[in-house]
This record gives sequence, structure tokens and C-alpha cells, in this order.
Amino acid sequence: MKSGSGSILVIDDDPALRQVLQEVLESAGFEVQTAADGESGLLLAKESSFDLVLTDLSLPGVGGMEILQFLVKHHPECPCIIITGFGTIKSSVDAMRSGAYDYLTKPVNPTELLVVVERALDHRRLKWENLQLKKQLQRRYGFANILGKSEAIQQVFEIIEKVADTDSTILIQGESGTGKELIARALHYNSSRREGPLIPVNCGAIPGELLESELFGHERGAFTHAVRTRIGRFELATGGTIFLDEIAEMSPNLQVKILRVLQDYSFERIGGVKTIRVNIRVIAATNKDLESLVHQGLFREDLYYRLNVIPIKVPPLRERESDIPLLARQFLKDFCARKKTPPKQLTAAALNCLSHYSWPGNVRELENLMERLAILIEGEVVDVAELPEKFHPRPLERLPEAMDFPERGLNLAAVVRDFEKNLILKALERSRGVKSQAAQLLHLNRTTLIEKMKNQKIQYPPATGKA
Repeated sequence: MKSGSGSILVIDDDPALRQVLQEVLESAGFEVQTAADGESGLLLAKESSFDLVLTDLSLPGVGGMEILQFLVKHHPECPCIIITGFGTIKSSVDAMRSGAYDYLTKPVNPTELLVVVERALDHRRLKWENLQLKKQLQRRYGFANILGKSEAIQQVFEIIEKVADTDSTILIQGESGTGKELIARALHYNSSRREGPLIPVNCGAIPGELLESELFGHERGAFTHAVRTRIGRFELATGGTIFLDEIAEMSPNLQVKILRVLQDYSFERIGGVKTIRVNIRVIAATNKDLESLVHQGLFREDLYYRLNVIPIKVPPLRERESDIPLLARQFLKDFCARKKTPPKQLTAAALNCLSHYSWPGNVRELENLMERLAILIEGEVVDVAELPEKFHPRPLERLPEAMDFPERGLNLAAVVRDFEKNLILKALERSRGVKSQAAQLLHLNRTTLIEKMKNQKIQYPPATGKA
């Protein structure tokens, strides 16, 4: 709302004061309606919508407190300013405790009146903008905006819907680019803590020596360059949610302190002696196998079990093949609108190529590709030729001489089985035994590769990495 605009209701039983208030406000550009008593003023407040109400506290019949109570209950976005005599200032203070924005004493100073009115309307505007922003965030991070119809992602949706409106600690695990932060935001904005802050912390992006101060804050003089007291992320998250991303990168010393927060929700700032208690929900995320790190002694077992109250495993995009066309179309549509480029359509052949790609960068890689196409492709159709070369289908290599068709024929099932076995062994050799990487080379799900290895009785030396 622009300064000097808005509708104001003035309620006062003093005709002279009522007229002065109306003239001062109208001369400043406001639309003003007046009421000579509380009953007619309350009726106007019920029938019309005002940006601000200015009411005398002492009115015959319906009093100013009753009008205030109505506004607080039915129009909390509308600020109310109380007008009172000098002898009833205590009553006006009580009115402010009940929800009034401010009060003015008689005789009303015109300059003070305009300052208080402008300040109240600015406050109303900020509240409205904040409310709209929160609504946008809730729409953006609603469950419906996490796209996918595959069984793998539907199982994730079911867990999110069950646990979103609880205070349980959640551990989100998944490869980089699968959308772990999006799920964390969906959990927060669909919980009863949605009005509170969501404070994200990337534990892998902040140097270890600074992360403790970032999380817990510090007192002035706690260390060199600590020239002022700093509030940490845990305090900032009070009443809301803290999202600890890349939790596996946290040092063992800091893991101990995080464990205490999860146990009793209290801590001390660096250099401080006062125990600070916080009301927060903790959501953690990692792209590593924490259970494996526990067995290797690289992550505290007790902290792992504190974090892993509700586990959510986000599937990689290669295990959501049926979702790829849906995501690609939506991303391309969104980026064309955002970048103000002509709408574009992906052909069936292009979608088929995208569906058969292994997507090592997961959803983030797909999103980046669609942004690139939205900007660089001039036509309205995106076909295979417009995709980067790595997405193009590769022609089948010529069969080796040893596989030429013999005169007496061959056992097709045995040949296909041997050929498949050799391909799996070559993929395992190239990936040094890492099954997830071998599956990507073969454009298979990891579980499918493992099943084929069992059927083929393929044994491979243990991998140095995660198998």
C-alpha cells in the first residue's frame, strides 16, 4: 500500500474532534468514514473492510474495547488505534495489551496523528506481505509440487504426509541432486511450525573451525576477532525447524555437541556459561551411507540413532524412470515462463532418450538441462538433435566374428546369457566393483544388476567403495 492511501474508519462521539480527524486524514489522501457512536461504528466494521480503525476508548453503549475485540477476532490484519483522555491512559495501555496497535491522547496533535497512522499502515502492509510470502512458500513446497507418480517416490510421499506435522527428528538420505532440501522444506511448511523459521545449514560448506560458532553462536571475546556476541543457527531456529544438510561432514567433536542438543535441546554459546534452551525440530540430510560410516568409526553411533528416528530414503532419478517425462515437461514449461522464452515441447523421441539416460546428477541435472534448452533452443519443438550428444542413442556395435551365426545354429538363450554375463563383468571391472556405478554404465537399477548377478552366479572381489 502506498503512503497516503487507504480506507480509515473514525469512531468518536465528539462531533468537533470527529470532524478534525476526518479533515486531517482526508487532506493526507485517505478515504475516511465516520461513526458517532460505538454501535454504528461496529456495524460499519462488520459491513465494510477498512485498512485501519481509529476509535475513542470511552463511547456510549458499545465501547472502544468491544470494537477492538471484534477487530482482533474477525479482522486481525486491520490495525486499531485507540483515542483516550489523559486520565484513562492506563486503560489505553490495557487496550494495547489486548491487540491495539497504538494510542493517542486528547487533544490529538495532527502531526502525531499522521505519523502514527502511517506507521500502523506500514505495519499492516508488512504483515500482509509476510503472510503472502508464507502462503507462496507453502504452495511452492506443498506435497503436490514434489512431482512424481512412480512407486518409489509415492512411498516417500506417504512417509512425508505421516510425519510432516510431528516434531520427530528426520534423517533424509539420498544421492546428490535428488531433492533432499525440497523434501525438508515440504516437511517444514506442511507442519504446525510453518509460521516459525526454517534455518538451513550446509555442514559441508562451512569450515569445521567455523561451524561450531555458526551453529551455537559465541560470546564477545570468546576468541580472537569475536568483537560482538553472535546468535547461532539453533537459537535463530527457535519455534521452527533447523535443517542440517551434509551432516556426515561434521567433525567428531561437533557430533558430540549436536548429540546433546538432540537429547535435551540445550547448549551454551562458545565462551558462554548460560545454558540456552531451544524449541526446535531437527531435520538432517546426507548423500552418504551413515550406517556404513558408523561401522568404519567415522560417525558416532549414538548420534546416528538420534538422527535416524524417521528415515526417508530419496530414490535416485534412474530408479524413477516413469517420472522423467513428467519432470522434464514441467521443468521446461517453468523455465520458458521464467526466462520469458516461447513455450517448447519435447518430442516423444527426445523424452525416450531422456528416460534411458542414467542421470548421475539426478533431478538437479535434469532441471539444469531443461533450463539450458529453454534459453538456447529457438524453435518450439525439442527433438533428439537438440539434446546434448551424451543423450543420443548409440548404434549397436557389430557382433564379433566369434558370434557369427554357425551353420548348425546356436542356443539363443545360452548365447544371450553369456553375452549379458560378459557385459556385467566388464562394467564391474570398469567401475572397480562399485555396483551402483556399474549399474549406471549398463543403464540398470542397482537392484536389477544385483538380481542379474545372483542369477548368473557372478562373484566379484569386494569393492574399495560402497558396493
